Amino acid sequence: MGVAREQRTTDTLSVYLAGLQAGMAAALFMLAWLGLAAVWRQSSFWTAENLWASTFYGASAIRSGFSTSTLSGTALYLLVYSTLGGLFAAAVRAKFPGLTLLLAGVAVAAGWYYVSFHVIWHTINPLVSLLHAERPTLVGHVIYGAALAGFPRYLPAAAPVPPALAPALAAAPEPEPEPAPHTPET
Repeated sequence: MGVAREQRTTDTLSVYLAGLQAGMAAALFMLAWLGLAAVWRQSSFWTAENLWASTFYGASAIRSGFSTSTLSGTALYLLVYSTLGGLFAAAVRAKFPGLTLLLAGVAVAAGWYYVSFHVIWHTINPLVSLLHAERPTLVGHVIYGAALAGFPRYLPAAAPVPPALAPALAAAPEPEPEPAPHTPET
């Protein structure tokens, strides 16, 4: 007799939306870490967001403290990392067990850090590539990847079995487990 587990839907849209939710939550954790790390370095809590806001407002967005341009930097972070979460979830579709999914999330996030900050941002906005704090940002991406790996909890539960079909499903035999390979006794 197998272990009872809650069934979750795994259609592509549901998995992508679960990844968006997990990506948003993970991005908020990452931004909180980046803010705390900036304060620890005696800088503004909003340094990372203001740096990304420089994409829209130029060097004038790089300032200490919160401003209206900080909102656009925060929105850009949330947009990019939520989308990355949705793509990650759609790609892996919860096929991996817990620890493997965690390691995959961290590996994808760390890989994304190197690609985005050393290739993409270097082309789009060199200020971001030059002025970001490398170690705290990499640790923030590890936090993001670990939180992103929890996307299966955002998947909706599968639809319950209609009462009319319950007796038929209960009477259906369970599939037989595959026999273990024969090993000769010594």
